[in-house]
Amino acid sequence: MKKRAGLSLLLALTLALSGCAQWEDSQSNGQTQSAQEHAAVETADTELAGDDSEMFTDRDMKTDYDISAVAVITLRGDTASCDSEGVEIDGSTVTITEEGTYILSGTLEDGMILVDASDSDKVQLVLDGAEITNSTSAALYVREADKVFVTTALGSRNTLANGGEYLQVDDNNIDAALFSKSDLTLNGAGTLTITAAQGHGVVSKDDLVLTSGTYIITAAGHGLSGKDSVRIAGGSYQITAGKDGIHGENADDPDLGYLYIAGGTFDIQAAGDGISAAAYLQIQDGSFTLYTGQGSASVTMTDDRGEENSVSTKGLKSDGPITIAGGSFVTDTEDDSIHAGGNIVITGGQFQIETGDDGIRSDGAVIIQDGSFILSYCYEGIEGLSVTIHGGTFAISSQDDGINAAGGADSSGFGGGRPGQDQFSADSESFITIEGGTITIVSGGDSIDSNGDLTINGGTLDLTCNGSNDTALDCDGSYTNNGGHVTTNDGSESDPGRMGGGSRDPGMNRERKQP
Repeated sequence: MKKRAGLSLLLALTLALSGCAQWEDSQSNGQTQSAQEHAAVETADTELAGDDSEMFTDRDMKTDYDISAVAVITLRGDTASCDSEGVEIDGSTVTITEEGTYILSGTLEDGMILVDASDSDKVQLVLDGAEITNSTSAALYVREADKVFVTTALGSRNTLANGGEYLQVDDNNIDAALFSKSDLTLNGAGTLTITAAQGHGVVSKDDLVLTSGTYIITAAGHGLSGKDSVRIAGGSYQITAGKDGIHGENADDPDLGYLYIAGGTFDIQAAGDGISAAAYLQIQDGSFTLYTGQGSASVTMTDDRGEENSVSTKGLKSDGPITIAGGSFVTDTEDDSIHAGGNIVITGGQFQIETGDDGIRSDGAVIIQDGSFILSYCYEGIEGLSVTIHGGTFAISSQDDGINAAGGADSSGFGGGRPGQDQFSADSESFITIEGGTITIVSGGDSIDSNGDLTINGGTLDLTCNGSNDTALDCDGSYTNNGGHVTTNDGSESDPGRMGGGSRDPGMNRERKQP
């Protein structure tokens, strides 16, 4: 597995986009800037379309096995039986010590399946009607191996559960119902239910790969967690998590802790973030339903939201960049629905967003090439240091600005999950460029607000500003319309920025509480 497979591409993307995000003072009509950014998006789309062979091996995708060459482990309540020399049984602890394929079936009560093989061994565990519970540790623990494959047999139903406590069994800090110190792959054609009354559902201290199967995960901590990466090719995931639904983080190496999702169906309810990556998040396809925190309805939509919230409750989150090539996304999030510390590049997909803060927010550039976006409830719709839209359809209903570049001094920024001032400064290099698309905005603040230049080279814009001291179009730099069709309810198309980004109308503040 190539742990750094996407890193060089992402670094190249970040450098390319950061260069594009610097608006040249001599630029008057936006055409050169537009060409540079469009080229950057095309490059990103080509390079980051995701070569799955970089992320998944043939063995990751393989779910069959030679029935004549397997060892059968029969679980029998508080013990088990097996005639393989690679299996040791001590009461309710079943230890696998050699490379091979092992079929497990039956019930193991308050016991553990322990893989303790050579660091060059590959072990496949086929769960075929296996129910394993452990009240004081992991139900399945991989202490050592080169790689372990956990495969659910066709049509089978299987269970791994922790009872709410983790007692020390060795030098490792076991904190999940399925805990692995090695590379771990989950696949198959059956169902695996994982319950962790304490700790996490699945943890790999290396790479965590999932390629097929059905997973029902309920965990007090994270649902799925990978230290070096989480890579998902497909499958069905129903996750209820007391922390993040899917989490990737490596505190020792900032280049690792990334998430790559090529497909799958995800229904995630998380007290923390829905999907969270430290290095970067890349989504190629999939169907995502994300509910975080107490949902958007729990947030009071006001300009002054100074209360502290120490828990990050975003939908899709990355400390680095986010790239989305396609998929279907339905989000109801207490905090931002899509949030990146780096650039956000979206080249397609369908998005239905409800959020207690921003719909799409980047500390860098937001570049959207195509897609369908319905932001029916949000504080601000799309926000970044710069925002470039090449196409797509947008229906944005926002409490404050619909599309905002550089943020200014409002209170829409959630740094690390804490409401407060935006990180952008008023003199930041920022701009908004619209190349095309159909954009409809109804806003309580400015419909489109740029702290730098605002350039419209194409598209159809229907803008309604309901703030008494705001405008449909507002920019601190120059405004140029090179061919877009713009309709505003306040005449600001002829004089954007005439209000100078004035104060918000307190009367626009509204509350939306959970019933």
